[in-house]
Amino acid sequence: MLKTQYNDVFVSAGNGGWGAGLLVSPTNERNVVLSVTGGGIHPVAARIAELSGAEAVDGFTTGMDDARVAVVVINCGGTARIGVYPKKKLLTVDVFPGEPSGPLAKYITEDLFVSAVGVSNVAIIDGALAAAPVAEAPASAHVSSSRPTVVPQERIRVQPQRGGRKGVVGAFSAAAAGFGAIVGNIINTLLSSGRQAIQLTLQTILPFMAYVSLLIGFVTFTGISTWIANAVTPLTSSPWGLILLGVITALPFLSPILGPGAAIAQVVGVLMGTQIATGALPIAYALPTLFAINGQVGCDFVPVGLALGEAKPETIAVGVPAVLFSRLITSPIAVIIAWLVSFLL
Repeated sequence: MLKTQYNDVFVSAGNGGWGAGLLVSPTNERNVVLSVTGGGIHPVAARIAELSGAEAVDGFTTGMDDARVAVVVINCGGTARIGVYPKKKLLTVDVFPGEPSGPLAKYITEDLFVSAVGVSNVAIIDGALAAAPVAEAPASAHVSSSRPTVVPQERIRVQPQRGGRKGVVGAFSAAAAGFGAIVGNIINTLLSSGRQAIQLTLQTILPFMAYVSLLIGFVTFTGISTWIANAVTPLTSSPWGLILLGVITALPFLSPILGPGAAIAQVVGVLMGTQIATGALPIAYALPTLFAINGQVGCDFVPVGLALGEAKPETIAVGVPAVLFSRLITSPIAVIIAWLVSFLL
């Protein structure tokens, strides 16, 4: 059998895609890029075939033995095809932004599947990089997304569709297939977004909401925040006391506890409002008091806020203490600024 020199091609996930990327290495036994997308051979399949020197085949019109398939290109949003080929241990490239889902989700792994792939996500690599880990391939300087000159034109093989139609019928078929692909892409993008939103809610947001609920229950049951509020009330009688109150409410180990229920804001706020209303304290105390008693606001919600912003666990681990300690600095400064501005009231 005549041996052909094939090129290794790396296929990476596109915008909103899933997977670390796949290294496609055609051989004389496995030299077919199977396009199971409908409407002929997909441009991604044609690009993989072009760069690797393999043969692009339309899976809808041509039967193909799995033993000859180097990679399969599909356009599935998460029902059947997305898991059928990974179950067969075939490298699968999804042009839609799919992710592990459906009845065969357990077979969809990063070593077999990548999604949201476009033509620009297909790159040729040299032999030295082929032995490197797949996940490191995109960072290597050996990857080139431009058209290589090492692939002779005679090795670029795209198998034509059988029984192709011409004229009006062919044009209608092509238009129908194109329209179906556009609608399918939109629907599957929305479905993928819905799955990601639900997954984020179940795995990140709900656990943090449970944490906040537990914290509120602890603060309410023990009455610790009310006790602290009554203890710091004497500080409100002087500007320096208000600055110190701003520091206390923003202490990183107290602010997450003082946030739920806002005991200091309620107790001290009502007391100060009453004294200002009766004339016992000047109106200038109102603005600095507002900032002094609210230094803890939102400190119990920082992890949830970062989760809503889709922050990674490492970012949350660093972001929570960063916000808490920054509040310790900005809270007393805000009280001082409010005190100076109060003279203009």
